[in-house]
Amino acid sequence: MPDLRNKVAVVTGASRGVGKGVALGLGEAGATVYVTGRTTEEGQGATDLPGTIFQTAAEVTSQGGQGIALPCDHRQDEQVTTAFEKILSEQPAIDILVNNVWGGYERMAVDGKFTWPDPFWKQPLWRWDAMFGAGVRANYVASQLAAPSMIEQRRGVIVNISFWAAQKYMGNVAYGVAKAAVDKQAEYMAHELRDYNVAVVSLYPGLVATEGVLREAEWFDMSNSESPRFIGRVVAALTTDPNLMEKSGKVFVAAQLALDYGLTDVDGKQPRPLTLAEA
Repeated sequence: MPDLRNKVAVVTGASRGVGKGVALGLGEAGATVYVTGRTTEEGQGATDLPGTIFQTAAEVTSQGGQGIALPCDHRQDEQVTTAFEKILSEQPAIDILVNNVWGGYERMAVDGKFTWPDPFWKQPLWRWDAMFGAGVRANYVASQLAAPSMIEQRRGVIVNISFWAAQKYMGNVAYGVAKAAVDKQAEYMAHELRDYNVAVVSLYPGLVATEGVLREAEWFDMSNSESPRFIGRVVAALTTDPNLMEKSGKVFVAAQLALDYGLTDVDGKQPRPLTLAEA
């Protein structure tokens, strides 16, 4: 297991799902993990799914790390700036930033109609705005605020959680374009940060057994699914990879990195990496 004691990580959008899994994986390795998000009480957020930032932080601590909940709406620049100022007032530096926060799922059905698979000319524009505002732009702002600390210490890693839709059509134009933007952000930020020994990568999970997916499990083939913590273990290993700078600016599949690093999921299994054709 990687040793992330004395490392400070920030995971955005970590009340539940992949973000929570990443936070737990980093906590398992001993990191201090700041957990950001809007949900501070059950049922308070834009979804009725379980999970709060305080619950995630407590579980991080129970796994051996130090979890710190930090309420933050990543659509509000002032809140994000205040959050990062607080982190840097409490810690010497930020070593790891995981950009997981996302938008566009809050109102999957509009006026009682499931609009996700509709062609782009019938899509509600709020979905584009949510994905780029609470997703792409939020990633950019968090990276902008974390980077100076990493530059100063000549060390750090930024991980953007992305998906295959960046490379192939997966049923929603706005989603695919937004994910492609996330990947390009990683590529171009990596170019500007390379001289400072700061790495930026995009990471694709597989089918993750999040709270939302499990609720709709009858519609999925869960035989090759990954637990949320699986990608957290991958992130933890990635941050300690001695060849990390060689990976900077590139896109990686979490399950393939797990094979490379010899990692397994919480059930001891090793999920099979998908190819672009299979995704």
